[in-house]
Amino acid sequence: MVLSRASHLPSPDPMRIDARQVRRNFERAAPRYDAAAFLPREVGRRMLERLDCVKFDPKRVLDLGCGTGADLHALSERYPNAAVVGADFCERMLREGRSRRSISRWLLPRLLRARAPLVLADAGALPFAGASIGLVWSNMMLHWSANPLLVFQEALRVLEPGGLLMFSTLGPGTLRELRACFTDACAHTLHFTDMHDTGDMLVECGFIDPVLDVETLRLTYRSLKDLVTELRQNGATCAAPDRRRALMGRDAWRAVENRFREHAVDGRLPATFEVIYGHAIRRQKTEDRRQKTEKLAAATPPWKSDKKPIG
Repeated sequence: MVLSRASHLPSPDPMRIDARQVRRNFERAAPRYDAAAFLPREVGRRMLERLDCVKFDPKRVLDLGCGTGADLHALSERYPNAAVVGADFCERMLREGRSRRSISRWLLPRLLRARAPLVLADAGALPFAGASIGLVWSNMMLHWSANPLLVFQEALRVLEPGGLLMFSTLGPGTLRELRACFTDACAHTLHFTDMHDTGDMLVECGFIDPVLDVETLRLTYRSLKDLVTELRQNGATCAAPDRRRALMGRDAWRAVENRFREHAVDGRLPATFEVIYGHAIRRQKTEDRRQKTEKLAAATPPWKSDKKPIG
């Protein structure tokens, strides 16, 4: 889908997600995250394939929401002349990333060259100068933000003119089988933003040539317990403000399991993930100047006229 203008813009809802709970989830998951993060790794691989169609050579690359830094090495290999940096809001995830890289460099000395700094930072208030980054890469982070519009505004600010934002996030079809199993009024997954609203936010922020597309991935599990365990181990448990705070009773949970089994295919239980891929560009300075000149010309009165004054 190629977007040319924003038809409507959703109002940012800071209450759509509990940011403190998101941080707690990832703090707890950090030691086991890499072993359980199959989906982010697969989506990251597919994002890299999409970069094959983009011909540019950024001097600085930011991995926004880098987690333990799994994508940093691939980005460093793709752009060997670029300074690559990772940023994440979860300190323990960054510590795990530093620890793993310290072990890896003894086993694979060539990784020393590709070591990228890891910075503790909020995606809505980045500690980087404006127009300082050539590529902002963000893999499966946006849906964890309480205000995606603010994240896009910060990405636009730090991108240099002509710089590229490339991201992936999850859409509202994600975990639909799991949601359908609950009959209470609580949220059991995040409140995901759809592709059209995401594109509208990009245009409203001032990005040009935004392109978004959706891919549906289905993972299968032996049981609901296996799915919930994986979600917990990669920090992806529900952090919506209206989530259930108390444990379910044994009978209620058994009823949820039975409803989930109704989705079984060939003995396996599916979980759908609606993955939204997007990229957009910060306008070149020359285009900014041309637009300002056109607006100024349209607003300037015709001081000079062929008609002679009367009197």
